[in-house]
Amino acid sequence: MNTMDVSWRHEKILQRLRGGERVAVGTLAALVDASEMTVRRDLDALEREGLLRRVRGAAVGMLTGEETPYAARSRQRLEAKRRIGGAVAELLDDGETVVLDGGSTTVEVARKLTDRRLTVLPLSLHSADVLRGAEHVRLVLPGGDIRPGELAFVGPLTEHAFTMMRFDTMVLGSCGLSARNGVSAHDLAEGAVKKAAVEASARVVAAIDSSKFGRTAFGRVCPVERIDVLVTDSDAPQDEVSRMREAGVEVRLV
Repeated sequence: MNTMDVSWRHEKILQRLRGGERVAVGTLAALVDASEMTVRRDLDALEREGLLRRVRGAAVGMLTGEETPYAARSRQRLEAKRRIGGAVAELLDDGETVVLDGGSTTVEVARKLTDRRLTVLPLSLHSADVLRGAEHVRLVLPGGDIRPGELAFVGPLTEHAFTMMRFDTMVLGSCGLSARNGVSAHDLAEGAVKKAAVEASARVVAAIDSSKFGRTAFGRVCPVERIDVLVTDSDAPQDEVSRMREAGVEVRLV
């Protein structure tokens, strides 16, 4: 079975169930051009991760809150995130010290760094797990509490780590990005860690897919002027891209 096909089907199914309504298995099978048996296996897998609820002959979406769970986001816009990950990795020079933000897009950056010679402080266990066996990566963990689901480091211990270290580059992720409101995060504790990491870094490279454009989450992280380079996919809205460039941000579309 092609893993890309599975990821694509899961993304399409979750998008269709986004409103929380009941959708029949047959409708989902037609949507993804697969057999009902295949879709039932997909629904079983997604239910085990808490992303939907199975009912007789159908499924009900459970992603009705403001923040989509990590397990769902990791399946969304996967090809775009992989392209972003590769482009961000090319911006990093061997020997650099790097903060790698939490999130599904920055995990794709981590996958491109496993054969690089870098010092990396990841802000989530997802990225730490990707990098833990990399021969030439010096892996430094910040300490602190672990946010469930996201597996992100948060809290005063994590923030304190950035009073003790300085970094060449911060690879920044985001829940929301707009020229007007800057970079934002749903979780205030996670947003505070992002802000501390930005302040401790000489350069900020934002790795943000186009679905985050125009969104503003609860916690403010930094204005767009603090971003040196923004790497996003080619579906990014042109008006927002233009405003970013007017603010002095180098925008790379991949």
